[in-house]
Amino acid sequence: MQRWRGLEDIPEDWGRSVVTIGSYDGVHRGHQLIIRHAVERARELGVPAVVVTFDPHPSEVVRPGSHPPLLAPHHRRAELMAELGVDAVLILPFTAEFSKLSPADFVVKVLVDKLHAKAVVEGPNFRFGHRAAGNVEFLAEQGKVYDFEVEVIDLFVSGEAGGGEPFSSTLTRRLVAAGDVEGAAEILGRPHRVEGVVVRGAQRGRDLGFPTANVETLPHTAIPADGVYAGWLVVDGEAMPAAISVGTNPQFDGTERTVEAYAIDRVGLDLYGLHVAVDFLAFVRGQAKFETLQALLEQMADDVKRCRELVGAAEGAA
Repeated sequence: MQRWRGLEDIPEDWGRSVVTIGSYDGVHRGHQLIIRHAVERARELGVPAVVVTFDPHPSEVVRPGSHPPLLAPHHRRAELMAELGVDAVLILPFTAEFSKLSPADFVVKVLVDKLHAKAVVEGPNFRFGHRAAGNVEFLAEQGKVYDFEVEVIDLFVSGEAGGGEPFSSTLTRRLVAAGDVEGAAEILGRPHRVEGVVVRGAQRGRDLGFPTANVETLPHTAIPADGVYAGWLVVDGEAMPAAISVGTNPQFDGTERTVEAYAIDRVGLDLYGLHVAVDFLAFVRGQAKFETLQALLEQMADDVKRCRELVGAAEGAA
């Protein structure tokens, strides 16, 4: 799959293509529906499928300081899109100048002049251009002028965890923030993932017999609510069952919020400096401060036992 950053990266001899545009944070099941349809349409027309997305998130430019927690970094989104059959991803740097581009100018400069769109596939609520003035109706009108089709795909609706709302990144972030990683996984179609480099922490886990990977998360990452979770620590593509702690470590009066993962039944791991991922399967319990260190150790042993069972059951059902 080709990856381009900016319009100037698009090959000059690029032919016609099927395009879909959006932030696509998380590439959740609603996004997947749109992207799959774009890929299928591209195959029918015999042209490549292109996803256009933005960096940084448009809200950070339009309303500085309002950058939403991100469900997936751009490299992860690209991996997920490649799995769906996308041929190219175009990341457009979203600047103050770019934000002032009118919907009509966006169509000409991006879809017509550079990507030579033959078809554009979007969800019903797609908005674009200055002050989000463009919508799918306007896009369809432009398609008649510039010879491209516009197809609108209805999104999935969430179940009980999402209150019956349409699948969205906003809903997913809300579930993650509440610690409902199972509800988030229902929308994402996979466990919510947090990534970063393993750094040295206080090393109390090692002293207590439960050495953890202290993950320095990427900026703006959507991190689940404080608590203990079952999941996986993913290193170089290997997913190891893990007990995950999110929070400030109240037992030792910590103040810095961290994400730490203990790889269950693994010894001798040296992960410092490695980029790893943490996949969240299920919430186990909230953060707590125990009266004695022994009480903490007993609870940690119970946590690991519970996490081992939850991960084992999930892997057995897969």
